Amino acid sequence: MSPLLLRRVIKPALFALCLLPFAAVLWRLFGIGGATLGANPIERIQDTFGQWGLRFLLITLAVTPLRDWFHAVWLIHLRRMLGLFAFFYVLMHFLTWLILDQGLYWSGVLEDITRRPFITIGFAALVLLVPLAVTSTHGMMRRLGRRWKSLHRLVYAIALLGIWHYYWQVKADVREPLIYLAIALVLLGWRAWKAWVAPALRRRTAAASGAPLQARRASE
Repeated sequence: MSPLLLRRVIKPALFALCLLPFAAVLWRLFGIGGATLGANPIERIQDTFGQWGLRFLLITLAVTPLRDWFHAVWLIHLRRMLGLFAFFYVLMHFLTWLILDQGLYWSGVLEDITRRPFITIGFAALVLLVPLAVTSTHGMMRRLGRRWKSLHRLVYAIALLGIWHYYWQVKADVREPLIYLAIALVLLGWRAWKAWVAPALRRRTAAASGAPLQARRASE
C-alpha cells in the first residue's frame, strides 16, 4: 500500500470509524432521532465506553498477528491510533464512573477502588495503560530504545486485567467476556509461538538437516 493512500485515506477513515461509538453515545444522550440510553443512562454510557475500550485493546493486539498471517505490513502503521483509542475509551469509562456515577465523592471512590476487587482490577488496568499512551510517540520510542518495547508489553497484562474486570462486573451473563478471553488467548498464543516455539522448531530442523551432511563429510 502506498504511503500517500495510507496517510490521506486509510488513517482518516479509521479515525472516523473509531469515533463512531463515542458519537453514538452522544446521539443517544441528546435524544437525537428519538434515541435514548434507556432507564439507567449513566450505567449504559459507562458500559458502552468500557466495552469499546476492551474491544480496541483486542483490535490493537490483533494487528501484529494479522500482519503476519496476511503479510500486510501496512497494518502496523495503524496500531498506534488503535491503541490510543483504546486508552481514550477506557479513560471515558473511568471518568463516567468517577464523575457521573460517583459524583467526585472521593472517599467513596477510594473505598470502592480498595475494597471492591473488580474495580481494583479495572483501575489497575487504567493505571498501567497511562504510560503506554504517554510513550506512544515516535520521539519516546527513540528515547526509550529497547525499553520501549519492554514497557509496551504491558498491554498483554492490561488486556487480561480488563477482561477479568468485565467478567466480575457482569456477574451473570459472562458469555461476552469469555469470548474476549478466547480472542486474547489466541492472540497471545500466537505471540508465544512466534517468540519461542517457532524458533526452536527452526533450530531443530536445521540441526536435523545438517546432521547427514556432517556425516558424509566425516566419511570422506
